[in-house]
Formats: sequence, structure tokens, C-alpha cells
Amino acid sequence: MTTPEAPAAPPPRGGATSGPAKPVPRWHWMSTVLATAAGLAFLLAAGALAPRWLTSLATLALANGLVSLGIVVMMRSGVVPFGQGLVFASGGYAAALLFNKAGITDMVLLSALGGAAASLVAAPFAPLLARYRGIFFAMLTLALSMVLYGLLMKTETLGGSDGFNVSRGTLFGWKPPDGAAHYTLWAVTSAIVCLLAGWVRIYCHSQRGLLSLGVRDNELRVEYLGTSVANIVAWNYLIAAALGGVGGALAVLALGHIDPNFSYWTTSGEFVFVAILAGHHSVVAVLASSFLLELVRSFSSAYFPNTWQLALGLFLLLVIRFLPDGLGALLVARRRPA
Repeated sequence: MTTPEAPAAPPPRGGATSGPAKPVPRWHWMSTVLATAAGLAFLLAAGALAPRWLTSLATLALANGLVSLGIVVMMRSGVVPFGQGLVFASGGYAAALLFNKAGITDMVLLSALGGAAASLVAAPFAPLLARYRGIFFAMLTLALSMVLYGLLMKTETLGGSDGFNVSRGTLFGWKPPDGAAHYTLWAVTSAIVCLLAGWVRIYCHSQRGLLSLGVRDNELRVEYLGTSVANIVAWNYLIAAALGGVGGALAVLALGHIDPNFSYWTTSGEFVFVAILAGHHSVVAVLASSFLLELVRSFSSAYFPNTWQLALGLFLLLVIRFLPDGLGALLVARRRPA
């Protein structure tokens, strides 16, 4: 006669697992590298075939999409910054000043220095902001962005309210001719954005990236695992700052001009709009949503300049109503246990 087996222990309440989340295995890293290379090849080929106006529009969309990608990293830890104009303008002004004052014209180097400058600006505020959540976090970041906007408006050496222009950049000492300048910038922007987007995807599936989702769901349990929640939020904020600074530098190179509006609250709001529209499940969705915003804004200025914000707002409301996880939920197949 056999004794019956003891019933399995019920799962912990609240959906908690028996151990910390495990990062995705090494093969996922390789798939990300291959997907990044394929995406870059597609963008380079598309830029060669697309008309010049569309390439210029997409270049700006990719630059702005980096800022929204940083917001998505923050959203994974449960906070939404409404003041990414702070790092966007910091990176842009740093690149523009280095170009005009220091004679640094290399596009890759300017992008890297723009990200570093934005990180340095954001670093003193990261420990403070990591202590707040919800509307308090959003308003504090917005206040910092508007403080910078006021300083830029009053500083005549930085061009005041008019800003100043930036000339065409170079690539490792080579200055592209007039006919190839726009495609060269597109190629550099595509390479930088694909590289950073691939890194963000790997980071989001790392142990720290998965713990960020735990912070969003239940901070107390993350603390019980021996991980500092404030440390995770602070580092995610710095990562978002670096991405925003690189995006600001690339945007300056694409526009050839910078002004205090880079730090204005409406600019920050557009980045948040793209992040909410895309959701946090897909990096590709963030860049696609940024391109969609630029495309709608470009065409609306010619056909219905006074009502395009209303149409875009209604579209966002529909997405929130029927796709609360954003457009990225359509690109990612999430399997749930029965």
C-alpha cells in the first residue's frame, strides 16, 4: 500500500516567485546582436532609397526616439519623468558649444560627449529623485527642466531666446560633400541609435533590468531580495539621461540649430507621449512611435495646423483604452501560464 503524496505547496500570494528573476540566457544576447545588425542594414538601405526629406525627418525621429527610450527605461521601474528636456537640452548645448568653441566637429564624438554632459548634469539630482514616486517625481523633473529653460533664455552668451547655429559635422576627420551630407548623418544616427537600442534591450533583460519591473510592481519585495530600490531608480535615471543627451546632440546635428525650446515643457511632453504610445515591451515600437509623431507633425503643418494635436491626442486615448501596454504589445507575444 502506497502512501499518498503530499499536495504541492500553494504559490505565494500576490504572484511572487520562489526566487529572484533570472536573466535571459546568453543566446538571447546573440539574437539581440543579430537583430541590431539586421535593423541597421535595413535603415541604411532604406535611407539610400528614400527621398531626402523623408531621410531628414527620420533622422530627427531617431534622435528624439532615444530620449523616449530613456523614459521607457524609467517606466519599467514605475516612474515617468516629465522633464527629459533637461538632459535633451544639456546634450544638445554641450555638442553645439564644443562644435563652435572647441572645434570638435566629429559627429560620433559629439554624440558621446553630449551623452556624458547630460549624465553629469543629471548625476547630482539622481539620489534626490530616487526617493520620490508618482506625481512628485514627474513634477520635480519638470521643474528642473524649466529651471534650465529659464537660465538658457536669460544667458546671452548662449544665444538667449534665439539660440545659435551649428555647421555640418565630420566623420572621423572626413567632411562629406554637399550631396552626401544628409545620408552620412542618417547613417551615423542609425548606427548610434541601433547600438544603443540593442544595449537597452540587453539591459532590460538583465538581472537589474528585470528587478526594475519588480520595483514597479512591489518595492518592498525587491528590498527583501537585498537590492536597493533607490539605487535601481537612480541608475535608470542616469541611463535615461545619457540616452537623452545623445539624442539631443544628434538632434542638433540634424537641425543645425539649438535654442532654449529644447528644454521647454512641451518638448518633454512629446517625449512622454511617444513613450506612453509605444509602451515598455518593445524597443522597436518606441522608435516607430517617434517616427509616427514626426510624420504626423510634418504633414499636419500643411493640411490642418491648428487641430493636429487633437487628432493625435484622440489616437493616444484610443491606444490607452484598448492597448494599455502600448503599441509594443502588438509586437511582442507574451505567454501567460494557464
